[in-house]
Amino acid sequence: MSGFQLGEVEVTKIVEWQGAIAPARFIVPDSTPEIWRDNRSWLAPDHWDPDTDEYRGAVQTWLLRSEGKVVLVDTGVGNDRHRPQIPLFDHLRTPFLDRLAEAGVRPEDVDVVVNTHIHYDHVGWNTRRENDEWVPAFPNATYLIPRADQEFFDPRNAHRRPAVRDEHDRLRREGSRIVYADSVAPVLDRAVLWEEEYRIDRNLALEPAPGHTPGSSIVRLSSGSDRAVFVGDLLHSPVQILEPAYSSCFCENPAQAASTRRAVLERAADLGELVVPAHFAGTGAVELHRDGEHLTIRRW
Repeated sequence: MSGFQLGEVEVTKIVEWQGAIAPARFIVPDSTPEIWRDNRSWLAPDHWDPDTDEYRGAVQTWLLRSEGKVVLVDTGVGNDRHRPQIPLFDHLRTPFLDRLAEAGVRPEDVDVVVNTHIHYDHVGWNTRRENDEWVPAFPNATYLIPRADQEFFDPRNAHRRPAVRDEHDRLRREGSRIVYADSVAPVLDRAVLWEEEYRIDRNLALEPAPGHTPGSSIVRLSSGSDRAVFVGDLLHSPVQILEPAYSSCFCENPAQAASTRRAVLERAADLGELVVPAHFAGTGAVELHRDGEHLTIRRW
């Protein structure tokens, strides 16, 4: 665990899993070999293994304590999940709840769960297994889910999506159906399906950031003189800061994701917002500098 204070908000990173996932240019398909190699001095070892050319990342939850409430931003993969679309995390088992307890939080203490979007590695700990059923893992929490994603991933709306392109696409969609069944449907009766904007409290607000998924969202933090933006999967790798046009292989609409990414990152640089992605290993957060359309990393 690691943490920091932003105004009145206490921020703690709870890591579920960390390591190598896949070749770097599989995760960020449009990236060039040169952008990884030229930035090796700071991409390695946290974000890239130059010896194997593997992308390295983390699956983690950001724990926020704000105005007396306990807020979780994204809930990782979860234990004992059937995930045929990503064998690396199929039936994963980690001491995630123990790590949350080490931070002083029991499941019943959580007031708000934010799912920035509905992908398997952001909703997994929404639920836990009890008597062969999936039940809410945080029994007293309100779950905040973007309505656009709930509608997009609801299996009843599968007919609205484009035709399946290939076997990879078929497996991914089947995986999404399983994720919805075990990690989304069981919490819908205690969820708020929000649109346009949702204010959690005076320090925290949700805003749409579409492209990665139709309902992808960000959490803006403003407390005292401190500013931060929790960007979910707008970023998978720091190379996307240097080249915001690079979308990940997981984006439903890569062009829209790139446009959203540039707008959010440029604002962060202009306003001095700390950028906090879902999957950066290491410190997990970064300050940006902007020179016209060129973005660089000021400091971690």
